[in-house]
Amino acid sequence: MLIWIESPTNPLIKVADIKEIATICHDIRDDLILAVDNTFLTSYFQRPLELGADLVCYSLTKYMNGHTDVVMGGITMNCDNLYDSLKFLQNAVGIVPSPFDCYQVNRSLKTLSLRMKQHQHNAIKIAKFLEAHEFVDKVLHPALPSHPQHQVALKQTYGYSGVFSFYIKGELKHSTAFLKALKLFTLAESLGGYESLAELPSIMTHASVPIEDRKSLGISDALIRLSVGLEDSDDLINDLSLALEIASKI
Repeated sequence: MLIWIESPTNPLIKVADIKEIATICHDIRDDLILAVDNTFLTSYFQRPLELGADLVCYSLTKYMNGHTDVVMGGITMNCDNLYDSLKFLQNAVGIVPSPFDCYQVNRSLKTLSLRMKQHQHNAIKIAKFLEAHEFVDKVLHPALPSHPQHQVALKQTYGYSGVFSFYIKGELKHSTAFLKALKLFTLAESLGGYESLAELPSIMTHASVPIEDRKSLGISDALIRLSVGLEDSDDLINDLSLALEIASKI
């Protein structure tokens, strides 16, 4: 039996207490497997295996590669039995990445620490700017004391990535006007690359979720997700500021 969690979650950036969940899972059943999607933070900022997880999954396409030129996934574990089982399935099914893709990811891992530090620096600076902006209703970033799981993030992570979300004041017409006005941020669904991206989950990544479920979760038309890249932070803030000004006049 498998329990799968993601922390932080997409797109609401909720933080799960991985150690507490791992303890509960393993108290219930010895063979209960806890898998954690650690794509957003990478092993540089969060290490779920040390917190009791059995499997840690990554979209290597995102931060681990970081150059928007590879599609690949990865799983890490510290259990020989799980490794042997998954290795057999990988070989039997044939889900083996190409040598060149492996080279690309290996190349990128050499700069992971540098890139993650810059993503973190830019994102926190932008999150603080947005939190103080009059046309922003709420910012969802674990580094901010206003985040409901801020204390959980402090005890289990070593830092933060460039992905976070915020609620713009208004409705769909204001969100779309904001996104259309951006010049440096590209409108796209991906994340974790060197470039800054912005998206509207309600009509993009989470459009397939029934509208009533989106409402109950808080994925409204005012929720915007950012993947802050490696550009100059002041340039990015100026871009967001101008777009917010345009959207506020709709």
